Amino acid sequence: MWRLGKVRHKAVRVGDSLEELRLKRREHEKELRQARRDRQLVSKRLLLNEDEEQTTMDTSSGEQDVVALFSKLQQSGPEREAHMRALGKALRDPAAQLTFIKQENSMHLLVGLLSGSNATCRLQAVRCLHELSHSPHINVAPACLPATPYLLTYLSGQSTKFTELCLYTLGNLVPDSDVVKEKLLAQGIIPALANCLENQRHNLAVVEAAGFTLSQLLQAKDAAQKIIPMVLASTLPSHLLSVLTPDPQFGLAPAIECAWCLHYLTCSMEDNSVLLAHGALLKCSSLLVSLGGAVASGKKEEGMELLICPLLRCVGNLLSSCPVGDLSSHVGDARVPVALCALLQAYLQTQPALARESAWVLNNLTAQSSAFCSALLTLNLVPGLIQLLPFSQGINTMILRVLANIAHKKKEFCVQLVGLGMLSALCATLKMADQEMVTLSMDVLLMLVVSGPQVSEEFVRQSGLSLLEAIQYNSEGEIRRRAAHLLEHHLLSYSS
Repeated sequence: MWRLGKVRHKAVRVGDSLEELRLKRREHEKELRQARRDRQLVSKRLLLNEDEEQTTMDTSSGEQDVVALFSKLQQSGPEREAHMRALGKALRDPAAQLTFIKQENSMHLLVGLLSGSNATCRLQAVRCLHELSHSPHINVAPACLPATPYLLTYLSGQSTKFTELCLYTLGNLVPDSDVVKEKLLAQGIIPALANCLENQRHNLAVVEAAGFTLSQLLQAKDAAQKIIPMVLASTLPSHLLSVLTPDPQFGLAPAIECAWCLHYLTCSMEDNSVLLAHGALLKCSSLLVSLGGAVASGKKEEGMELLICPLLRCVGNLLSSCPVGDLSSHVGDARVPVALCALLQAYLQTQPALARESAWVLNNLTAQSSAFCSALLTLNLVPGLIQLLPFSQGINTMILRVLANIAHKKKEFCVQLVGLGMLSALCATLKMADQEMVTLSMDVLLMLVVSGPQVSEEFVRQSGLSLLEAIQYNSEGEIRRRAAHLLEHHLLSYSS
C-alpha cells in the first residue's frame, strides 16, 4: 500500500567529507523518490446488491448461465429484468466473464440496455458492467469501452447508488488497460469527476467512490505527464481538500480516499506550488495536529492510521516545495512537531513504518526551519527522540537526521543537545553495526565538537577516542576516513 517517497535531508556543510556525503545522499534519495513512484497501489472494489450482501456467491454454473441468459435477453419481454439480475450474478464467475465478452454483440446488447428508457434495466446493466470491471482478466476491460461514455454521463445523475456503481466501475477499469485509460481521459473523466464532486459534495458515499476512481488514475506510470496537469488545472484539488476533515457520522473513508489522491499528486511532482497555493500544506498539517492530539489522548479511531499515513506523506512532500520564508504561514505553529512526536511514539511498537513516516516529516520540517528546531528543544521533545536511537527499521536513522538538523542550525542548539545527553547517545550509536547510523553519528559528532572546545573535552572524557580509533582501524572507505578526520583535526589535542 505504501510507496517510498521524497525523503529530503538538508545535509550540513562542514569540510569536504560532509559535502561528499551530501552528494551520496542525494543519489540515494533520488532512488527513494523513484521507488515511491514506481510502486503502484491499484485495487478493485465490488459493490454487492443490498439484498445479496448476506448470500453466498455460487458461480459454479456461470458459463452455461451466461450463454442461456444472453440468448434470452436478445428477446424483449416482461422477464428481461429478471434475466438481467440473473446475468449480473452469473458474471461473478471469471470464466463466465470471458464467455460473455466472446458472445457476438454481447456488449452491444448491454450498452443498449444501459442507454435505454427502462430504469431498472439500466441499473442492472451497470451492475453487469460492474461485475465485468472486477474481472481478473485484462482483456475484459477493453471490451467494456463502448459503455464508458454512458458511465461518465451518468455521473451527473440523481441516484446515489447508480452514481456509485458507475464510479467504482470506471475505477476498476482504469488499471487493466492503457487503452481504456487513454480513452477515458479523452472522454473527459477528469472534468466529469470534478463536476461529480462539486454536485455531490454532501453525499459522502459518492465522494468516497470518486476519490477511489481518481486515485486509480493518479497511479498510472505516466500520470505526472498526462493526468496530473489536468487534475491541477481543474477544481479537483480544492474539492479534495474540502473533504479531508472526517465526518463524525459517516466516518473516515471519504477523507482517506481524498488524502491518498493528494499524496499521489504531491509525490509525483517536483514542484507542488499549485497545491501550496490551495493551502494544502496548512490543511494537511492542521488535520495532523488534530489526529496527533486524538492519538496522544488515547482516542484512536479504527482505521485512523489509513488517514494519517497519506497526510504525513503529503506534508513531508509539500515541505520540500515550500519556500523557507513562507513555512510558518503554511505549516502553522509548534503544535505540528508536537503532533509528529506524539504519532511517532504512539505507533512505534504497533506500526513502526508509520512511526518512521512521522520521523521523516519531522526531518523535513526541521531541515527547513530553525524555529521548529528550537520548538523541539523548548518543548523538551528532544530527550524522547534521543531515547529512540536504539530502535531499528529506519526509525533511528531518521531521528538522527532530525538531531543533525537541530545541531546544524545554531551553536547554542549544539550546547543544548550535549546537555541533554547527546554525546553519550552518540557513543552508543557509533558502536552499531548499521553503517548508515555510524556515518550519521559522525556527522552529528562533527557538528557538536566544532561548536566549542568543551564539547570535545566532554567527548574525550566519555572515552570517545577509543571508539573512533576502533572505527578507524576496523572499518573501510568513507567511515574510516571520517573517523580519522575527527581524530586528527578535532579531538587528539584534548587527549592529554
